[in-house]
Amino acid sequence: MQKIGKLSPSTAINAPSMTPLPTDQIAQQLAFLVELDKLKSILRQSPLIDQSRKENSAEHSWHLSMFALVLSAHAKETVDTLHVVKLLLVHDVVEIDAGDHPIHSTCGEAAHIAEAEQHAAERIFGLLPEPQGRELLALWREFEAAQTPEAIFAKALDRLQPLLINTLSNGGTWTENGVTQQQVMERYGPVIARGSPALWEVASERVSEFFAASKRS
Repeated sequence: MQKIGKLSPSTAINAPSMTPLPTDQIAQQLAFLVELDKLKSILRQSPLIDQSRKENSAEHSWHLSMFALVLSAHAKETVDTLHVVKLLLVHDVVEIDAGDHPIHSTCGEAAHIAEAEQHAAERIFGLLPEPQGRELLALWREFEAAQTPEAIFAKALDRLQPLLINTLSNGGTWTENGVTQQQVMERYGPVIARGSPALWEVASERVSEFFAASKRS
């Protein structure tokens, strides 16, 4: 039997050595991550279910990511769950600059909002080194376009989460804005059903039950 000599450290480990990132690249990445902390201060119209305060945009993005992990099997088309999570984590980053624009809000024109969000996306993702910044900007644009199966499902979850919260918080934004059951069906239904007919079937039942119980129409 051939005797095997003691391996040197260089031969004992077959994994490639990790080359540290340049200091300036790390600095850019940390600057981006620090900037994201501002998302915790962006308040949405949606309340927490316990109605103690308004939800912030960072909490919303985290909650949606959990929705994706748990509910992806119900997507209309087969989706890459991790990709859906990525879309949801970046989709509201622009609110740091552009603010939150609720579905029931009547202030601000759609074209103006879209332009403001585009500028915000370019600035914020531009804090990252290339190609990382370009990759995250592409994810944001994919979500906005809602053409891939993952983006369509992500959009559906972005409608489902506040709907669920409203049914469990005395109507939430619906009560505050005088939203009718028909308006809920029209504003939420097509987007949710496009991504998941199964989730819309359950959600629409909850909407009907809420309005029936609250004696509103």
